Amino acid sequence: MADRVHPGDSPTPTNDNKLSISKLPPPSPEKPVPQPGTYVIQIPKDQIYRVPPPENASRYAHLSKRKASKGVLRRCCCCFLTTMLVLLTAAAIAAAVIYFYFKPEAPSYSVESVAIKGFNLTSSSALSPEFDIAVRAHNPNDKIGIYYEKGSSVRVFYEDVDLCNGALPVFYQPTNNVTLFQMALKGSGIELTNTALRALSDEQSKGAVPFKLRLRAPVKIKVGAVKTWEITVKVTCKITVDKLTAASKIVSKDCNYGVNLW
Repeated sequence: MADRVHPGDSPTPTNDNKLSISKLPPPSPEKPVPQPGTYVIQIPKDQIYRVPPPENASRYAHLSKRKASKGVLRRCCCCFLTTMLVLLTAAAIAAAVIYFYFKPEAPSYSVESVAIKGFNLTSSSALSPEFDIAVRAHNPNDKIGIYYEKGSSVRVFYEDVDLCNGALPVFYQPTNNVTLFQMALKGSGIELTNTALRALSDEQSKGAVPFKLRLRAPVKIKVGAVKTWEITVKVTCKITVDKLTAASKIVSKDCNYGVNLW
């Protein structure tokens, strides 16, 4: 009968027969648990690009060109605005210096006398009126002269009817000068209605016949040694005379003055 082996009878291992037990590594610290709603993404270093990948290179180049062109455009706009501001400032300073040095004053005009011929109010035939008019032009400037150029016109109207016309002489008016223009204005074939003839007759009997004189003259201004471009002088005068004869006298007059710079 075989002998039984009891657990207590198992041999006690000697030092020579001790089992080798490897040491286990210490437990690693626990990794932090991400907070809810946050994500941690780890990208290998070899996948981090300092330049765009080939498939995005063309798009990157296009965006870079757009940014560069916008920068150039902004610089050009800034340079243009700065230049314009400098030019406008310089022009304003120059204009102020010229104004305070030359102290320009507008010339004045007035009608001094009127002699009328060619009115026959008792006939319905066409009229050939003539107006001999003296216009006084005063240049009050100390350093500015006026050149009266060709192409001027002087007209006399009764209501809306152009009665006669003429022109100013071509001449130069110096500084601080008063010149009297003597002009002969003529018209022909002027037909007035019976109503207009009766109105003229009534106004003459009252000693107040109204006319309108319109003067347009191209002039050039001499400022120092410089002559300006051509400017149009416009004068409109409302004149009332006592009668339609060579001995007529001016009862009232009112003249307005203006210019066209261009």
